[in-house]
Amino acid sequence: MDAPKRLLRNAHFLGVKIRKLRKNNKLTMEDLSARCIKIDAEAAPSVSYISMIERGKRTPGKAMLGVIASVFQKDPEWFLDDMPVDDSLVPDKGSRGGITGMALEPGFLFSNEILQIAIPEMLSQTGTSGRQFAHLLIRAHQETVQNQFPDLERAAESIGQKQMPLSLHALEEIVKSLGLKIKWFDKLSDERVLELGVNDGSLVRSFFEAPKTIHLSKMLEAQPVRKKYDLAVYIGHKVLHDGDGVKSVMLTGKHYVSGIREATTNINKKSAVDAKDIMLAWRDFECSFFAAALLCPKVPFRRLLERNGYEVNSGTLVDVSYSIAMRRMTSVSPYPHWHYFDAYPPGRLNAVYRGNGIPLPWGNMRMVQDPCQHWAVFRKLNEQPGGSSAQISLLDVGGESRIYACESVAVDDLAGMEQVLCAGVDVNPAIAAQGGDPLSLAADLKAACGGNGGSAPIPALIKKELTRTAKILNIAWLERGIENDARVICPRSSACPRQPSCHS
Repeated sequence: MDAPKRLLRNAHFLGVKIRKLRKNNKLTMEDLSARCIKIDAEAAPSVSYISMIERGKRTPGKAMLGVIASVFQKDPEWFLDDMPVDDSLVPDKGSRGGITGMALEPGFLFSNEILQIAIPEMLSQTGTSGRQFAHLLIRAHQETVQNQFPDLERAAESIGQKQMPLSLHALEEIVKSLGLKIKWFDKLSDERVLELGVNDGSLVRSFFEAPKTIHLSKMLEAQPVRKKYDLAVYIGHKVLHDGDGVKSVMLTGKHYVSGIREATTNINKKSAVDAKDIMLAWRDFECSFFAAALLCPKVPFRRLLERNGYEVNSGTLVDVSYSIAMRRMTSVSPYPHWHYFDAYPPGRLNAVYRGNGIPLPWGNMRMVQDPCQHWAVFRKLNEQPGGSSAQISLLDVGGESRIYACESVAVDDLAGMEQVLCAGVDVNPAIAAQGGDPLSLAADLKAACGGNGGSAPIPALIKKELTRTAKILNIAWLERGIENDARVICPRSSACPRQPSCHS
């Protein structure tokens, strides 16, 4: 039977298979059409045509089927057989990644009433501030909802009207429309620093003063990208919280921890947890998420990332920082298993989102003295500028080896301090989504690295599977990482799984 007749004969199974693959990879019809256009604009199907193909109302031609097959890294012949879709390609809706919970017994000790009494006492005795605890809660909440906050997205889009890029002038006009005014400062007086409660090691880049004044450091005049972000944060403060009287301070510098006013003198000296701190930490997070959504609206930015293979420098095309672009990747990508963090050397955590519960070599409550030096971020601190830092890593999580891929970049903050940003993905779910066996693949790759001191070139068969996965995910730096040595990593070098271990 020639190809046109086979296409017509198998239109039903063909449509079902395309739909299953699209759903399993969490692509909308718009996403699939955009991916096809990127490969071959002439042969690519429109959104409406994809809909008709999936419903068996239309049959793609040979060239169009070839483009669709290329997106999913399948042989076109796979779509033309008369076999129904394999059950292994049906997505498991119950598997979402993130932190794994556990049942704690006896259950009555973990009632809401008991926990509300015990947790503040525990935090007070361990010297943990309310804001530090709040950021653990926020991190867990982010993982539970896979960093999706539609209410904040809609609020930002209603203000910015999905403009991208959103110019500095447009932001200043929004500031005026909300009745806010901007004041510049060169050096804050000792009285104002004391009033804001800022530690000597931190630099104040901006703060909000009720009812309507945004104070900006003059250092931001020469850095419009950072100025745009600060203005967007305070626009969020006005829109979401009506610019209430609580001072909102944005700091930078290596003594600045956890993305908020954690390095303030008053907070560090508190011996008890203040419930207000938890609420304010959540507000800080809301305003930060709002700002990123305002500058990088979901649908336009997702299309930009698709066109550019999720390169970490994509934000420069719309005048936003690396940090904003990398954070937005975790929210706008159809693939949900991302992680992101930024840190100051040697282990000061500034922000984190770990979509699949990836164990990190540090936390926001303490610095780790022996982090594994094979993590991409630590290698990035010690290497020469330039070149890709894309890395494929193997990390044991819950007794299983998982394959991670990431791209790291070193930048300077407003205070001139070096800072490392990292965006990455858990590759295991992507392999499983195509019917592969990620645990076996990870075990084979770990064995190859284990016999070579913990790092080794990726074997050809594994490289082929990972390359296929990279093309399906459309992540350019994942493809680059495959060409580098894979590395076994761990959270603590004192528990090194390498043979021989790093210590020996």
